[in-house]
Amino acid sequence: MPASLNFFDTYTLVAILREYAPVPTFFRDRYFPTGEADIFNSDKVLVEYQKGDQKMAAFVSRRIGDIPMEREGYEIHEYQPAFIAPSRLLTLDELNKRGFGEAIYAVSTPAQRAARLLRDDMGAMDMRISRREEWMAVQTMINNACTMQTYIDGQIQGETLYVKVFGDNSDHTYDVGTKKWNGATGDFFGDVRAMARMLARRGLPASDLVLGADAADAVLEIEEVRELLNKQSGIIVGQIDERLTSYPGVSVLGQLNFGGHKMTLFCVDETYVDDAGYTQNYFPATSAMVTAPGCGHMMYGQITQIDYGSTEYTTHIGARVPKFSIDQDKDQRKLRLASRPLAGPKQYCPYIYAAEVVS
Repeated sequence: MPASLNFFDTYTLVAILREYAPVPTFFRDRYFPTGEADIFNSDKVLVEYQKGDQKMAAFVSRRIGDIPMEREGYEIHEYQPAFIAPSRLLTLDELNKRGFGEAIYAVSTPAQRAARLLRDDMGAMDMRISRREEWMAVQTMINNACTMQTYIDGQIQGETLYVKVFGDNSDHTYDVGTKKWNGATGDFFGDVRAMARMLARRGLPASDLVLGADAADAVLEIEEVRELLNKQSGIIVGQIDERLTSYPGVSVLGQLNFGGHKMTLFCVDETYVDDAGYTQNYFPATSAMVTAPGCGHMMYGQITQIDYGSTEYTTHIGARVPKFSIDQDKDQRKLRLASRPLAGPKQYCPYIYAAEVVS
């Protein structure tokens, strides 16, 4: 007899989900990638970072022999990731009518429509989780923290989870004050060079200059930038060659040199729709940030649930864990896609955020 495949088994649903192309999210993919060690077989995840130093070795008297050097410590914090679990019901009414994209005179059976809706629903829920992960990555980079407001249902708020990465003494910000880049006293090259040097003092690379949409427009209008890009100036500072990327709302402006720090300039105009229905920018349009790829990582905690057709609890380890359930009394099926992500750093203060670089 041929083997039968249960499409509602959790492991089968996981395999189907892996066939989807991941939703492109710039900040999560470039700055918070996920490795094998970032998916934990526990309810909590560990975030650790180490602060380097620039101390010199001491001169030692010949009769002393040596001077012991202290060992640099590191900090490790344990966090419990918030639970994300969108779901979608499938009712008889949806199975008995023509679905989106079907022919006007559809010949699909209810079972075929159910299979198609199962596939589409998993894709839609994965997109919503990915947008939340992108938001978490940006919030962690901007605020050195991420506030996660949980909900009991679509409207009633539950507990608030607050993750602060480096403590209260982190100097992860750089303030240009009143000298905005689009003003007469602005110092674009000087500010970016200073931010890059702040990272270099910690032994960290400074390879990306992330700009909000308004900040990117202002940079291209700075007279000093235009003059230095003139090939006849004799000073090679880089090249502006604007091009689109595979990420919607993200473009590459080109590459500029800031005191030896060659940085790729990104214009970021990614948006999402908030709970009130308004379109918001992930990254502030008037701000800029100096950073480097892989400065953080997206981690995931385990998910324990009772799978379809089982009476026992099963623990799943993965970035996405689907769950199928059925209410025979109401003739309804429900598909849930759960995730427990947390955005954390890989090194001490891996990014410098400059608020309001243009007015």
